[in-house]
Amino acid sequence: MRIEFFLPMIPPTVTHHDKELRAFMKDGKPRAVLHDSAELKDARAKLRAHLAAHRPPERMAGAVRLCVKWCFPVCSGHHNGEYRTSKPDTDNLEKLLKDVMTELGFWTDDAQVASELCEKFWAEIPGIYILLTGLEE
Repeated sequence: MRIEFFLPMIPPTVTHHDKELRAFMKDGKPRAVLHDSAELKDARAKLRAHLAAHRPPERMAGAVRLCVKWCFPVCSGHHNGEYRTSKPDTDNLEKLLKDVMTELGFWTDDAQVASELCEKFWAEIPGIYILLTGLEE
């Protein structure tokens, strides 16, 4: 199976690390719990809304290759096609994306992603290019 698409959007820069710590007392002892920040919830909802139209009719089975190109809007001092070397880190961007793709049923578990290529660029047309291919066909 091969799935390829482009999501025209300004990619979210918030990552799965953006959590809020909530402290409380229980049985006279301090406790703390991490919760998704409002920004992280918004980024997850944005990705879900854009990805939903591209989910496959059936979950991909077996090993999967995921290629992602994050295209951020060109800003001062950069040009179209130039690699982006500033935050967010690619591994943090990928985690949220794969979590949402799992929720939507692209595959059963993101552990199936056995091969990854992730790049980030400055681009005149912002968005996220995604190519999924099955490796066991």
